[in-house]
Amino acid sequence: MSLENVRLSQPARDRLIRLKRTTGITQWNVLCRWALALSLKDPSTPLVKDIVTDSNVEMTWKTFAGQHGDIYLALLKQRCVTDGEDPTDENVAKALTVHLHRGIGYLGGHKELTVIEGLVGSVAA
Repeated sequence: MSLENVRLSQPARDRLIRLKRTTGITQWNVLCRWALALSLKDPSTPLVKDIVTDSNVEMTWKTFAGQHGDIYLALLKQRCVTDGEDPTDENVAKALTVHLHRGIGYLGGHKELTVIEGLVGSVAA
């Protein structure tokens, strides 16, 4: 498990397809960034389960994080520390996968998040 490539599960891919259609946001990476931010905002520890990243959605870390890669990496490392984990490469990659999938679940589960304004409000609140 590494941060070089970000992969999604089939259920996460399916939710993102619906979100792309309802929000008008066409880029996987943009929706994934929102999902990560939404999950990291939640102070609870995600229910850790094995996430099978079996979909055909895969992007490089650079594509996922864009010009703010250092910030996303720092947020993930801080979250590892907050959750009592050493911020090793493996733990950071696992945190990314778990938080990304939880965030996609959050995005897909809120009716007010079907428009961009709802996305902004959910993270900013």
